[in-house]
Order: sequence, then C-alpha cells, then structure tokens
Amino acid sequence: MQGYLRKMQTRLDKPVQYELLLSKTTVSINTMIGKTIKLNYTGRIACVHCGRVTKKSFNQGYCYPCFSSLAQCDMCIMKPETCHFEKGTCREPDWGQSYCMQPHFVYLANSSGIKVGITRQNQIPTRWIDQGAVQALPIFKAQSRHISGLIEVAIAKHISDKTSWQQMLKNNVTTIDLISKRNELAETCKQELAAITGRFGVDAIEYLQNEQALEIHYPVSRYPDKVKSFNLDANPVVSGMLEGIKGQYLLLDSGVINLRKYSGYELELSVLDKADVL
Repeated sequence: MQGYLRKMQTRLDKPVQYELLLSKTTVSINTMIGKTIKLNYTGRIACVHCGRVTKKSFNQGYCYPCFSSLAQCDMCIMKPETCHFEKGTCREPDWGQSYCMQPHFVYLANSSGIKVGITRQNQIPTRWIDQGAVQALPIFKAQSRHISGLIEVAIAKHISDKTSWQQMLKNNVTTIDLISKRNELAETCKQELAAITGRFGVDAIEYLQNEQALEIHYPVSRYPDKVKSFNLDANPVVSGMLEGIKGQYLLLDSGVINLRKYSGYELELSVLDKADVL
C-alpha cells in the first residue's frame, strides 16, 4: 500500500480501533498487531491542505505558504487565550467564526498523569485518544475557543497542560479520581472563573458537574521499557513487529513512530512474511 499519510482515524471501542489512511486507501491497523511491518518514506511530501508538493513539512503536514497564511496554523490555535479575532486581525475571519466561535470543552485527562486541555464537541473522544489518555472527563463547556483557553490557563496554574509522551508510551500511568479533582479545581479556581463570567456573561461557562469519567483501552500487547523514536527524515525506512498502538504512535519492537508528525509524507506500507524478515 502506498499513499500520502494522514493521521490515523479512531473509533472508541475496547480496545480503540485504528485505521491508517494513505491517500484514498484505508486499512485497519489493529489487525497488523503481532506482525512485522515496514514503512518506507519515498521522499515526497504533499501539503495536507492544498496538495502542493513541498520539500519540508510545517506544523504536521503544511507547506510554508499555507503554514504562514492559514488561521488554523496561527499561534492562537495552540494558545487560544491569545485569540485576536475581536481585534479584526484573524487571518481568516470566516474560518475563525465557524471553528473558534462555537462551544468548546475544557477537560481533565490522564495520559502520563493528570492534565487539562480543550477540544470541540465533535472531537470527543478523538482528542483524548490522540493524546493516549486512559481516562478523561469534560469539566466545563465554554461558548468559544477563546473562553475555553482562558479557563485552561486558570486551571493550568494548578495542574499540567502537557503530556509526557515517553511516560504515556511506557504506560507509566496510575488511576486518578478525576471527579474529585474536578470538584477541587472548580473550588480552587472560583475567583478566576468568576472573572471570566464577569467579562463574557453568566452563560459563557457551564460547569459540567454530572459528567462521568471515560476509561479508554488501547490495542497494545507490550509496552516499551525504553522509548526509541524513529525519524523518517533521518532514516526513511522503519520496520519491526507491531506490538501496539497508542495515541497516534505505532509501538514496534524496534522503536516507536508518531504517525501524525509525518502527515503529508508519502509512505509505502508492507507486511513482511518470515522470508522477508530473514
């Protein structure tokens, strides 16, 4: 199979079901666990937005013109508390209106320990799966991405807003009572939350006190003791027995690879038989 890579598509199940996308070809990757696979990077990259052939990928798959002009590549996507839509300086106001000016959820997740994050409703539970979370709980619903970012900043003063991907892949994670932590953080951040509603109105934030935590299970037969990460730009060939999938990573007995990092790369995927391996 050969084509331009996109991030793996996921479906919540026990365990999570993954599909690998290479251009128009879709393949269930769960069925390859226990088999030896080979990924070969052809040296070609096509922008995930415009399809332009590019020598270098920016922001996980964009060519430089798209990276420097699209609102979805602006820094405020990574730091929504810096949203500048109201100032009239959004790169693409129509896109910003449809993407950012809609309800977003602030959540707690347990990937390598507790963290806070934000996502749109249609990205639940995809966002949590992509981060390799084993537990997740939505705690606030905000009217816009900007407001959710302000809530995230307030909560991030007390817990992390990042995931240690190495610990996540080693599965060094202990179960957390997310509901108790939600209640604790809501009380701790009461003044900051009141300031946000004072600025944007009482309907700007909804406290989701009745939500229950979700547990997520991944198709992994063995987690690595040490994490060795492959770099397709340095070595275009990756091979090994597929021992699991977590987040957007393939876990091979020879190392791990973050497929989302290589969106837009043209790859050849093959399943090797014993003769090929020998």
